[in-house]
Amino acid sequence: MKISTKGRYGLTIMMELSAKFGEGPISLKSIAEKNQLSEHYLEQLIAPLRNAGLVKSVRGAYGGYILSKAADQITAGDVIRVLEGPISPVDFTEEDDPAKRDLWLRIRDSIASVLDSTTLGDLVTFKEEGQIDNYMFYI
Repeated sequence: MKISTKGRYGLTIMMELSAKFGEGPISLKSIAEKNQLSEHYLEQLIAPLRNAGLVKSVRGAYGGYILSKAADQITAGDVIRVLEGPISPVDFTEEDDPAKRDLWLRIRDSIASVLDSTTLGDLVTFKEEGQIDNYMFYI
């Protein structure tokens, strides 16, 4: 399973909202500028997150978006599933070799376990404490 820019940028949006949780609405423009991303693209990503109930929009001159619940109640898995769909490393059918099917299921379950046990609060804490390098791989 390859996470596309939809999933990565969606997590960026959600982490920014998490970092400012309780401080009022955050505009997509400010998130886009801070992270050097396209505001137009972020607008396309926020709609499914809002429809899924993960964020709320606030209208007005000082409007923007806020999390619908605390950062420790939203997981990376919640965000990825909304933007990327079901978590599956490969498409397989019941006719596939049982040994291979078991492997794909175990991989899927392992990925889901990591995503579902990592909250937005965890991600923000890793970033703020400078532990983000734990997730970086250099070639």
